[in-house]
Amino acid sequence: MEHIEEKIAHLIRTVEDLSDVVARQDAEIQTLKRRVKLLLEREAGRESAGGDSVTFGNDRPPHY
Repeated sequence: MEHIEEKIAHLIRTVEDLSDVVARQDAEIQTLKRRVKLLLEREAGRESAGGDSVTFGNDRPPHY
């Protein structure tokens, strides 16, 4: 019987630890979603304002 109680205690601790991990991940995901939304809104504003496009990688600048 003592062995079963030890296993149950261990399982309860594991569930609580996993719950904490999930809660932290949820908070981080929510923060990342807000940041992505802000970045998308900022980029949409730049596009609608006719701003300069960003050059990446091997794209040549306009003066070439």
